[in-house]
Amino acid sequence: MLFKNAYSGISPKIWLLALVMFINRAGTMVVAFMTVYTTQKLHFSIENAGFVMMTFGFGAILGSYLGGKLTDIFGYFFVQFGSLFIGGLLFFVVAEIQSFELLCISVFILSAFGEAYRPANSVSIAHLSTPESFTRSISLVRLAINLGWAMGPVLGGFFATRNYKYLFWADGVTNILAAFIVLIFLRSKYIKKAKISKAEAKSNRAESPWRDGFFMVFMLFTTIYVMSFSPLFVILPVYYKEICAMSEFQIGVLMGINGLLVALVEMLIIYKVEGKYGKLQLIGFGCFLLVVNYIIYMNFTAYAWMLVGITFATFSEIFAMPFMNSFSIERAKSHNQGQYSAVYAMTWPVAQISSSLLGTQVIARLGYDALLLVLGCLAVLATMGFLVLAKRGGIMQAKI
Repeated sequence: MLFKNAYSGISPKIWLLALVMFINRAGTMVVAFMTVYTTQKLHFSIENAGFVMMTFGFGAILGSYLGGKLTDIFGYFFVQFGSLFIGGLLFFVVAEIQSFELLCISVFILSAFGEAYRPANSVSIAHLSTPESFTRSISLVRLAINLGWAMGPVLGGFFATRNYKYLFWADGVTNILAAFIVLIFLRSKYIKKAKISKAEAKSNRAESPWRDGFFMVFMLFTTIYVMSFSPLFVILPVYYKEICAMSEFQIGVLMGINGLLVALVEMLIIYKVEGKYGKLQLIGFGCFLLVVNYIIYMNFTAYAWMLVGITFATFSEIFAMPFMNSFSIERAKSHNQGQYSAVYAMTWPVAQISSSLLGTQVIARLGYDALLLVLGCLAVLATMGFLVLAKRGGIMQAKI
């Protein structure tokens, strides 16, 4: 009954969106293995590998910003289809590039097209769900993402032991397949927006997310959290291989467990806590669980302990990320949902750039132990930040 209630009342089109994300993320192999690919296959230094990931982040910032703007102008369907289809084609191109300079340029372009999908997807969830089912709709799409993520790295580890090019081909094919599902089943008409007066335009600018002080503070702590969380899947795979002596397949299983656990329990947890706690309190608790993960990582390197650590990180994600996403959308109005979604989506590449640059430099100069300490401190800072915001009253105490 609990399981049935958790999934009831969700729009059929949200289920289709979830299918699109599952197919797309089941092919997500390149990003998870990019640092391993560039250091082990292309023989880049760890600093250059970090720079490649940094260009990926810069492309994602541009893509998220433009994706949000274009979504507010043309609608979520056109942006989602274009992002998936063109991004899929670009994976085949990137697979053939071995030069450091060309790889940085191509990864930047690939990321810009790929990340334009995020704000469009968030807006589509808002439009296709009811207020009562909104957070659960977000969670359902995240469930699909994480089911795909559970498969992707495992398959990626299998492919990487044979030929790294298979990773790019799989990403490309699944992107294009997802694009055609959007085209066939989620197609919507472009509705030209009515011309607005200068007064309305001025009012809309005043309601920009960049002028929303509380939202920007919220985004600051969200970025700090993501800076601490994302290295688990971007930088630390090299740590898993070099220090923990894991095989590519073991790395894939470790990351795949994250997605599998999210898929199994996130919807049930959200259903149980919905309406009982403030969003920011739940996010703060999620950040604290990430602190526990890094305490484990700093003290153990055995594979079994790594599995325990990633379990805490997974529950951190479950309690933090769905409510970060829903909170950011609920701050917006109908005419600027794309912009709010874009700012939220931009936290990921901003954090990725920062953590990739910081992380690889710390590794090169001070080693992995220092990196784990820095990431743990960031998680502590995020925990404190969200708990302080949760006590500020008013909208900061808004219930789910």
